[in-house]
Amino acid sequence: MCPPVREGGGARVIEVPDAVLAELSGPVAAALPLIVARIPTRPAAELGRLRAVEDGDTWPIRGSSVAHPAVARFRPGAPARSGDPSVRDALGSLPPLLTERLLGALELTVAELDLADAPDLTGFLGEPVTGSFGVASVSGQSEAVTGVAVLEQIRPGAVPLVAALARRLASHSRVAPLLTVAPGITDERDIAAAHGAAQLALAVATAAAVLRRVGIRAWATEPPAVLGVAIGTAVLLLRESPMPAGYAAALLDRARAEYLLPRHCSGSAPVAGHRFALSEGAAVPEVDFGGNGLVAVVPGGAVIRTGVRTGHVRITLSILDGPPPDVATGWEEIVEVSWRAAVGAASVVGSHAVEPHLRRVTPPWPGDYRLRVHARGRDDADEGDTEHYELVVWQAPAGPEIVYARTDRLGHRLRGEPEPARPERPETAYRWLRRSALGEAATVTVVTGASAADVLRAFGAEPARPESMRAISEDLMRRQSIDPWVAVLDVGGAVLAVEYNGWQGSTASVLTRASAGGRAASMFWNVNAVTRLSFAERGEVLLSVEPFGDLDAPPSVAAALAGLDFADHHRGKPMMGLVAVQRFTGHGLTAEDLARIEAADIGFRIVPDLPALHPRRPRLGRPLGPAVKAPTGLPEPELPTGLPEPELLTGLPEPELRDLAWWAAAAAARYAGLGDDPDIAASVAARALTPPAHLRARRSQLDDGEHRWVWLALHRATNPDPVAAVTDTVDAARHAAGPHAANLVADAQARIVRPAGR
Repeated sequence: MCPPVREGGGARVIEVPDAVLAELSGPVAAALPLIVARIPTRPAAELGRLRAVEDGDTWPIRGSSVAHPAVARFRPGAPARSGDPSVRDALGSLPPLLTERLLGALELTVAELDLADAPDLTGFLGEPVTGSFGVASVSGQSEAVTGVAVLEQIRPGAVPLVAALARRLASHSRVAPLLTVAPGITDERDIAAAHGAAQLALAVATAAAVLRRVGIRAWATEPPAVLGVAIGTAVLLLRESPMPAGYAAALLDRARAEYLLPRHCSGSAPVAGHRFALSEGAAVPEVDFGGNGLVAVVPGGAVIRTGVRTGHVRITLSILDGPPPDVATGWEEIVEVSWRAAVGAASVVGSHAVEPHLRRVTPPWPGDYRLRVHARGRDDADEGDTEHYELVVWQAPAGPEIVYARTDRLGHRLRGEPEPARPERPETAYRWLRRSALGEAATVTVVTGASAADVLRAFGAEPARPESMRAISEDLMRRQSIDPWVAVLDVGGAVLAVEYNGWQGSTASVLTRASAGGRAASMFWNVNAVTRLSFAERGEVLLSVEPFGDLDAPPSVAAALAGLDFADHHRGKPMMGLVAVQRFTGHGLTAEDLARIEAADIGFRIVPDLPALHPRRPRLGRPLGPAVKAPTGLPEPELPTGLPEPELLTGLPEPELRDLAWWAAAAAARYAGLGDDPDIAASVAARALTPPAHLRARRSQLDDGEHRWVWLALHRATNPDPVAAVTDTVDAARHAAGPHAANLVADAQARIVRPAGR
């Protein structure tokens, strides 16, 4: 018999006679014990779990780097090859540190192997490649990966020949007994390690024997190349081979030993047919939800009824060591049921594979459990990610079903009850926002009593310099910049200002200018769930806060906040904030307004304001200068190392402090080579930023701005608090001085004249 060996990638089929295989089996079998003895237990166990991981038949294992199917599978984006997965793909699918650990452990062993009795296999491949060739490699790439790539180039067919012969040797009578795990090994790690080490040893011995006997020059079969082929081959063998007998039981024992309570996780459940499950099974059965309208118990778990028909819903899952201390609030439906686990370790189950941390999450023991299911947003399933579930599980004797809340319309319909009349929440008018280009991050500002040009100038934009919104976005993306820009729309009676992923409309300076002739209000949000809601009138900021819970708002703002529960973040803070903005200004942003803005494709770049100047915050109990008041409960921020200490400055005459601040600003310009710049010279002489200098200072904050620290030094020198003017200006000046920072700081310290007695 001569089973064919395919070179791979659709190449020719190689016939290796059984007699040649038998001749090869002797030296390979003889080498296995030596190689197995050199393989460390931990990386061997990592390899030995590959089939279980690939099948999803495992629990999270402490200390494992491949106990996740997404890690162990072939790397996305690898070059496509026809036919079966290649050795190089398999090698590349392993965590790099695992490959390097094996390379270090076996590199010397490969050189020691005595495989002189291996048959000559040169005749089974074509002629070696001659001439020059090139192999692309990535910086830091393992020698093992590079070695496999070189072998594929200079001796086509040799690498797949190793894999194919290793497969056949695995079932050969001389080799197969050496690959079995001894019955006396019962620990999960030991079983996995014995399995992984045996298959890797087979691959190493086969690779060393074959690659040295197919006409390849010695320089191309150095140990890293041989081991690269062997490790990749072992990955293929281990993914194809069933786990050893006893592994499943050992794995269950280990999972039970390592399982700790409480535990919490969150993610998304894939939904099909309006349902997902928490179950020991792999499928979500069809059930009748007419009883409680939310959850139905099935063998080994429970099925939950969703509002969305197909898609994903957000879930949080808690496994407790006892019942929850109280019943949660803020949920529309809450039902508690009992279910019995046959084995334990139920998973969140949906229409397709769930996130790994949602698999086998419940305790890995059989018995009776309680499950409390919380749901909200089922009635709004067509409005994005508003649907949310919380599942709480704990072990407890079987008990009756308990309904704690039953208020959504879907539940009433499923139970055959009349739907409740529920008033529409005000923020639902902004549901469209989730599906818009502003869904993740934006600031929307509404201004009354101003023209569009006035609003642009309030933002720091030039009305006479419009640009394409698309062009601005593409430019910022190309430069990886977050420089600010804004688009405006006059809706009659108000101007809408929209910033895509910007926040200038939430700043006090912009709100103060924008509201000079009327009112201005803004809502800011970003992808990190940071928000800010602001209101201003007649040039005064009335309130600017991160909205949460009850806001302490002045009467002119309180009416705009009525009925908006910012403590319930699931209802959408941006949407509630825009309701408040609309109430305060009398105008809001609609989907049609945003469509008009985007169709016009006109935006304006913003030159941002300079940072606000703050007085020094002294440590309480320390002597203060005459111009500084001690705030309550505010610690003084630590100054950078080497800067003048504030206690040495307090008590100095204000003129002396001003001289020192402006000396530092001038020194910053001088060190940066800008001492003769006319705008800087005029500002230093006037001890104030001139209008041209002020504009240049603002422009310096943009990503392509020049001499940012010089302009910040000049700006900080104008701080009304003279002590802060000195410390902050010297701080900026040392950055501007670059390699001369130490000299500048030393000069500044030398200029401080200490009063007598200090």
